[in-house]
Amino acid sequence: MADDTAGPDMKDLKRRMEGAFESLKTEFGGLRTGRASASLLDSVNVNAYGSMMPMNQVGTVNVPEPRMLSVQVWDQSLVGAVEKAIRDSGLGVNPVTDGQNVRVPLPALTEERRIELTKIAGKYAEQARVAIRNVRRDGMEGLKKAEGISEDEQKRLADDVQKLTDSIIKEVDASLEAKEQEIMQV
Repeated sequence: MADDTAGPDMKDLKRRMEGAFESLKTEFGGLRTGRASASLLDSVNVNAYGSMMPMNQVGTVNVPEPRMLSVQVWDQSLVGAVEKAIRDSGLGVNPVTDGQNVRVPLPALTEERRIELTKIAGKYAEQARVAIRNVRRDGMEGLKKAEGISEDEQKRLADDVQKLTDSIIKEVDASLEAKEQEIMQV
């Protein structure tokens, strides 16, 4: 039973499931709540030097006030591109250029926008759940193809894969609930 065909690699399955959860947390970081967060601009890409670059590769994002972001653009020629990228990002913000600095005031969230953001958070969480279930499916298929293990051992390993899946999905659900509460706070 020491060979690689003895069943799924639980460490690999866990790593892949946790990767899906980490990806979800990154997605949640980009959802705007009532407070400014530098991670809000992480998903914004700027057309710079002929290619699309992440915001953090063309300037420094700061949070000078609770409802204001500031991007200190390193190259004066990219200020317009940074402003355009922020305006076109779908975040519902209106950046203002001030020299090499682009200020991004964050308006108060309306109830309608908060509800919309919780729906988006729910979609992100469902995508993470699907990714985790796909990893579980891969593990279960690996179990079925495994040779040289007893039925009892196969059942025990299948239970372990399911327990791992359930625990990671429970973390996703808890994270979603926390994000929804954060969004809905007035």
